[in-house]
Amino acid sequence: MKQSQLFTKTRREAPKDEVAKNAQLLIRAGFIHKEMAGVYSYLPLGLRTLNKIRGIIREEMNSIGGQEIHLTALQDKRNWEATDRWSDEKVDNWFKTNLKNGNEVGLGFTHEEPLTALMKDHISSFRDLPISAYQFQTKFRNEERAKSGILRGREFLMKDLYSFNVDDKAHQEFYEKAKMAYVKIFERAGIGAQTYVTFASGGSFSKYSHEFQTTCEAGEDLIYVHEEKKMAVNKEVFNDEVLKDLKLEKSQLVEKKSIEVGNIFSLGTRFSEALGLNYKDAEGKSKPVVMGSYGIGPGRLMGTIAEVWSDDKGLVWPESVAPFAVHLVALFDEAGTVKKAADELYEKLTKKRIEVLYDDRDTGAGAKFADSDLMGIPKRYVISEKSLKSNSIETKDRLTGKVEMVPIR
Repeated sequence: MKQSQLFTKTRREAPKDEVAKNAQLLIRAGFIHKEMAGVYSYLPLGLRTLNKIRGIIREEMNSIGGQEIHLTALQDKRNWEATDRWSDEKVDNWFKTNLKNGNEVGLGFTHEEPLTALMKDHISSFRDLPISAYQFQTKFRNEERAKSGILRGREFLMKDLYSFNVDDKAHQEFYEKAKMAYVKIFERAGIGAQTYVTFASGGSFSKYSHEFQTTCEAGEDLIYVHEEKKMAVNKEVFNDEVLKDLKLEKSQLVEKKSIEVGNIFSLGTRFSEALGLNYKDAEGKSKPVVMGSYGIGPGRLMGTIAEVWSDDKGLVWPESVAPFAVHLVALFDEAGTVKKAADELYEKLTKKRIEVLYDDRDTGAGAKFADSDLMGIPKRYVISEKSLKSNSIETKDRLTGKVEMVPIR
């Protein structure tokens, strides 16, 4: 893509009412647009990064047998009444509205209920199980506070996978596969070193659930980290019993702020019993399906990467999720020699299927370099009169700052 054709522009300053670093940088770099508190639009560069993240998640969900679907955002209140989650007294962050015929509907904040109801059309026998289905779907949560940029939104994208198994043993086997798939996702997204499998409250059906917490000063959570074991405990459940269960000693643990980037839960039969999702076993006996829930917010993950991988100049994207692999910056001369060489290099890189953002704008070097640093594309290639004298380009690694002169081939 040629940068002159990119309709978005960089900004020197973020909106005055934006306090979160992730949103400040992403707005300034032209990745997102703030519609209102907790509600953001993704612009061309931001959508490219979001789609890279979504691609990593999709590959890992497919690798453990997940089947992708797309459920509706509008929700039938009868399913939610069956599980006692429709009332505002039970769930206080619903967005609800009325249809013209007077029926009340909600905008989904999660999708256990509708998918459980849907599966009644597809599960009747033990032979129909196991099933794991996932989606990328917009969620709506009427959050009281939305000051964390894309880390906590009122409208946001969520990958939610739900597993359906015959019993607890089969569920736990899948649960462990999902846990390892999540570890791979965060490694591939560039935050594996900072992200810990974290023990949290398991609710009604298991002693513990697992969160995936990324250590960061912008985090809203507090966790106790064991560096060697690459695990942590959420402060909300931290006590002597937990230490005993996990065979830990506060002295082995270090308290850190963190951002929750994913979670996995055992749901047991809570939703299947309430909504009548049963199967017949080999002896013909009717039993409720055992379920699990597994969530990651791709936008939240993008915001976390922006918080962790950034510096005083701007964003620093890992190669796996960067909008482009290379930022080609041309410092034009009056004779047009640089433009000719830059155009040729752009064509060569594009033909090799290397993703390139080509800064072909008629502007000064300072502005081009500042924008390049702000956008955070991993590699910068600079063509100038100086570099062409040695038939070379100047390359710079955005993360390390390493600069090299490389011959043009």
